[in-house]
Parts: sequence; structure tokens; C-alpha cells
Amino acid sequence: MALIDIQTPRLLLRQWRESDFEPFIRLNADPVVMEYFESVRTPEESLAQIARIMTNIVKYGYGFFAVERKDTGQFIGFTGLTNAPFESWFTPCIEIGWRLSKEHWGQGFASEAAAACLEFGFDKLDAGQIYSFTSIHNSRSEQVMSRIGMQRVGEFDHPNVKKGHFLQRHVLYSIARPTAKKQP
Repeated sequence: MALIDIQTPRLLLRQWRESDFEPFIRLNADPVVMEYFESVRTPEESLAQIARIMTNIVKYGYGFFAVERKDTGQFIGFTGLTNAPFESWFTPCIEIGWRLSKEHWGQGFASEAAAACLEFGFDKLDAGQIYSFTSIHNSRSEQVMSRIGMQRVGEFDHPNVKKGHFLQRHVLYSIARPTAKKQP
């Protein structure tokens, strides 16, 4: 299977490189970035996550792509599509997600990358519906979901978050494939 790179005006969503490993470890160790996760990640956990991501991209033809700024060549995080890794009333499903370094927040990078991933999911993967979810406290991610055209469809208790934990309750957003096909 050919590996995919996705380009936007300012970003390259690409396969992971060894040079991404250290900045990803720092990203996952940042308590501000990881505020809406149960804990920061150890270097070993981050490297294991990269291995899973890279395996899924090869296996499925999609996954969480490394995000690089075109103007600087800097790795700034990830954005992409994956199969939701748990059972719930809306799974199995394709999930869109992102995580960027905090110095790149508020510049529209997450929305730009996510919009390109939605287009890829609908046009190349022929997905009928794509979902996204986050803690009910994570308004920044909810704003990205809204900006890329997703609609809030409900809430649920995330089965992988400890029962009663502050972050257990999640919002759920989705977007359906547009019915009109683009002209060639």
C-alpha cells in the first residue's frame, strides 16, 4: 500500500520520522498539552504510541500523521484518522483527532490539518461518517470540531477513563460525508 502525505497551504501531514520522536516525547510530557488526559506520557509510552500509529498507517492506509510546518520544517504534533480503540454505542467508527504543541495553538493549524483529514477520509477512504470526542472540559478541541463542520451529537462516559474520574465524561461530535461529489 502506498503511503500517503496530505498537504495544506501551511502544513504537511506525513509519515513519521525518527527526528519526530524526541519532540513527540516532549509534547506528551507537557502537562498543559496533556491537561485533558489522565496523565502525561513517559518516553516509553510515547515511543510505543508512535509504533502503534506507524503500524496502523501501513495496515489501514490512514492513521495519525505527523504534522510539519512547511515554512520551518518543524514537527508540531499529529492529526489524523484512526479506528476508535474501545466499545461504545457509536463504535466501531473512524475517529479524527489531533495534538499540537502549545506554542502552535491559536493559529488555526489544528483546524487546517483536521479539515484536510476529513476531506481525505471522505474522498479517499469513502468514510460515511467521522467522529471526534474529548473531555467535556476541553473547550479548545470542541471549538476545532465546530470549526471543521462537525456537530455535537451527545455525551458518553469514556470506557477507558477510570470511573468517577474528572475526565470520564466526554462530548461526541460527528460529520457525515457530503452528498455532493466534487467535480474533477
